[in-house]
Amino acid sequence: MTIQFQRTVPVFRIFALDKAKEFYLGFLGFKVDWEHRFAPDEPVYMQVSRDGLVLHLSEHHGDGTPGSVAYVNMTGVRELHRELSDKKYRNLRPGLQQQEWGTTELAVIDPFHNNIIFGERTEAMSA
Repeated sequence: MTIQFQRTVPVFRIFALDKAKEFYLGFLGFKVDWEHRFAPDEPVYMQVSRDGLVLHLSEHHGDGTPGSVAYVNMTGVRELHRELSDKKYRNLRPGLQQQEWGTTELAVIDPFHNNIIFGERTEAMSA
């Protein structure tokens, strides 16, 4: 059988489910695909997604490290920036960064110091 990689799913450590939902659902526009707990008072492990981007969020000790980074190649980064700016989220107002290597990037930091950098190729790379 041929080896085929299908999808990478970053796991971000979270510490408060309500803050995670406010950020990922309310601000970034993700939806909850599923949540799992071993018991009602146990930590949550959940999947959120938006337009093909899937993230796992975990309250479990040892699942991910605060300050992790995920780089997301995408199209429409300016539209995403406009969408997020229009929400006037009180904890973060990310800007666009034009990188010298030919991408326009939008970096967001969640309440647990995890970083997502959304990048779109906007010009050809020079040699």
